[in-house]
Amino acid sequence: MKKLLFLFFILFAVTEISAQVKKGKQAPEISLKDISGQTISLSSFKGKVVLIDFWASWCMPCRKNNPKLVALYEKFKGEGFEILGVSIDKYNDDWKTAIEKDKLTWKQIVDNAGWNAQSTIDYGIEGIPASFLLDQEGIIRGVDLEGKELESMIKKLLTAKK
Repeated sequence: MKKLLFLFFILFAVTEISAQVKKGKQAPEISLKDISGQTISLSSFKGKVVLIDFWASWCMPCRKNNPKLVALYEKFKGEGFEILGVSIDKYNDDWKTAIEKDKLTWKQIVDNAGWNAQSTIDYGIEGIPASFLLDQEGIIRGVDLEGKELESMIKKLLTAKK
């Protein structure tokens, strides 16, 4: 019986450790270098609705999603909405080229450790693209939302504090 309880405890602990961050919880802090080498922290976006977008230059689904994000950003950027791009590229030149080619004008930061990056571990990222929509207080309100569902939630969050 003791062995069974111990096994259950270990299984529970491993599940909790590897669990992805959840809706309704505070988003873990991210503090990384941007394209110019300056440190950007997620906490500096407090008071804005933020979409954290995990991506990489070599990820074709990410690159195909970028035009949608460009349109979304253009639509809501003047209303208190921001996107924070978090790249897991290992090579800064590839990352910078993709930003320019895809015309990504929002803040971009990079965590060069790839899948072993602390940010991917903190957010439980198992595949990209991955996104987290935060309210003005940094609480996660949506995970991997797309299309009309994402746009609707952004509108809802932007009007909630007015």
